[in-house]
Amino acid sequence: MDYRVDEIDKRILYHLARDARNTTAADVADEMEVTPATIRNRIHQLEAEGILRGYLADINYKSIEGHVTYQFSCTAPIPDRDRLAQSALDVSGVVSVRELMTGKTNLAVTAVGSDTSDISRIASELSDVGLDIEDESVIEAEYHQPYNPFGPEDAPLGPSLTDFMSLAGGAEVAEFTVSDGADVAGLTIEAAVEEGLLGEEMLVVGVERDGDVLTPKGETNIRPGDVISLFSKTGMEKDALEVFGTQ
Repeated sequence: MDYRVDEIDKRILYHLARDARNTTAADVADEMEVTPATIRNRIHQLEAEGILRGYLADINYKSIEGHVTYQFSCTAPIPDRDRLAQSALDVSGVVSVRELMTGKTNLAVTAVGSDTSDISRIASELSDVGLDIEDESVIEAEYHQPYNPFGPEDAPLGPSLTDFMSLAGGAEVAEFTVSDGADVAGLTIEAAVEEGLLGEEMLVVGVERDGDVLTPKGETNIRPGDVISLFSKTGMEKDALEVFGTQ
């Protein structure tokens, strides 16, 4: 997978994991100081790359006419594990299947039944598809939270570097958001070079603006909120990015 997840993407994933229903593009855009269109575009990219796979509802089945949620710890032959996981999903009442990499039990199957006889029926059908049930238990409650390192507590405040990568030969690529009041804001790339704000060894290789990815040219105007990808053949000092308002 060639897609590189940066701080903007991580913040999107954090908020969607925390509360996908009430998270808006504008909320995340305000935090990261980009436009809502940029956030919407990033969400589409994360979905297309298979990183953001879906939005699951958190349902309290226990509150619905006494339904019971069970977890079955199962063993499947390694060569057949993928196939049997899919077969388990076809059993009526099964709501999720997790493949486990270690231990004797290598499939965790979660199922919902209307009563104990329904759970017994599910267990029987899981056995019929070829799974050995090693253990089973009632799930009393389940709690969720987003992955904290993707959240705002661990991210720098204000306009900042969102991604950085060292390349062979000492070259580097940095990605960052242009701040309001940055020295280069309002200038074309060509003018920034002429005024000495952008070194000749540096090359703007990408501009993301309002959800669109632009091909940078000399006459391209640099605006606050632009997500800039900057390439340098010789590496770049921190103060080289200060003209963009990075911290």
